[in-house]
Amino acid sequence: MTEQYSLILPARPALGRGDFFVTEANAVALAMIDGWRDWPGRKLALAGPAGAGKTHLAHVWAAASGATILSARNLAQADIPVLSAAPVCVEDVSAIAGDAAAETALFHLHNLVLAEGQALLLTDAAVPAEWPLALPDLASRMAGTPVARLSQPDDALLTAVLAKLFADRQTVPAPDVIPYLVKHMPRSFAMAGLVVEEIDRRALGTPSGANRVKAREALAALAEDGAMGPE
Repeated sequence: MTEQYSLILPARPALGRGDFFVTEANAVALAMIDGWRDWPGRKLALAGPAGAGKTHLAHVWAAASGATILSARNLAQADIPVLSAAPVCVEDVSAIAGDAAAETALFHLHNLVLAEGQALLLTDAAVPAEWPLALPDLASRMAGTPVARLSQPDDALLTAVLAKLFADRQTVPAPDVIPYLVKHMPRSFAMAGLVVEEIDRRALGTPSGANRVKAREALAALAEDGAMGPE
């Protein structure tokens, strides 16, 4: 009898321009990223739910512009003058709300980047006007930033996201798995990540692999854990 072994491989997200699947949910945001040289005031905020593609688009933009990407949480330790010499992307801006050192660093970064004639990309789940920043001068500058919104996925985008998440994990689902998930799972990027992770965990080392049975079990387990929210 052949013994089955489970080998856990790290997921390696594909973040290139060609890996970004375009539908009505994200086409405008992608067009604004592609047209970054024409941003009003040379800055843009990407807003959308977790998993919507903000980090992916940030990497697409960085590849095109030569930008540095960093988390807002790391701003207080960053060399602001050095960063300001080139385009910059700051992710998860609202995470530093109330952090005086980080907010001050972002205020100086914003001013220096634009003074140097560079471009600034900001990402967060919420739009800038809703970021609970404590520094009034920073809040006013952020609130005046143009916004590109990413929406929750339609059927086509959810299909592509699920396929990409499986591919990132080097998992090949049975042909009926993704159509089944699109029909039965909650329509969110965050849930797509949880579902694929759960299916992959259940499929590891099994001869049947990521099949419809594992998909049904994964959805049931997530519902039982409360991860899928109320009915």
